[in-house]
This record gives sequence, C-alpha cells and structure tokens, in this order.
Amino acid sequence: MTKSELIDLMSEQNPHMYRREIEYALKIILDEISSGLRTGKRVELRGFGVFFAKERKARLGRNPKTGESVQVKSKVVPRFKISSILQDRLNEMERAEHSHPAAELRPVRQVHSS
Repeated sequence: MTKSELIDLMSEQNPHMYRREIEYALKIILDEISSGLRTGKRVELRGFGVFFAKERKARLGRNPKTGESVQVKSKVVPRFKISSILQDRLNEMERAEHSHPAAELRPVRQVHSS
C-alpha cells in the first residue's frame, strides 16, 4: 500500500474529515518517527511495533562486480520490531486464509513404518 492509498482508505473511513487534514496528520506522524530516529530515540506505537536506529560498524566488504575488497563505513540504519499483538493478528489472518473448512473435519492419517 502506498502513502496515497493509505490516505484514500483513511478518507473513506473518516468522511467527516477533509483529505488535507488526514494528509497533515499522517505527515506529522511520519515526521515525528523520522525525528525520533535521527535523535536516537525509540518510537513505540503500542500494538504496532517499535522503530529504532541501530549503528552498523565499519567492515570490509566486497565489490560484487570486480571482487575487490572495499572498506564500508559505519552507518546508522532504521530498524523495526513488530509488537506481539500485531504478530499474533497477522498469524491469525494467515491461518484463516489458508485453512480449508473440510480440512478440520478430515482425520489425520498416521503412517507407521516397520
């Protein structure tokens, strides 16, 4: 889903709000997450997950084209850890999509080896 698709969906679900208000609210949220990461803070959204920045140390890499060794500088990268609540919801949705109504009724056939 793209940012504009998210705004469209939020507009449909909140007809009492102007689209520009939704765009502005989303911009503020994303700016605050970015600002928090830049300053080294954790940004926790309960029931969703945690955004945080982690430093990758300098290392010796390899140029895939030439095979030559290259020094890679240290850098800070954004990370995201999903909340257990969201993880459980995703797994429930995954099970529901792949379950077949008759599959629960079929007995499990056990194979015994001699």
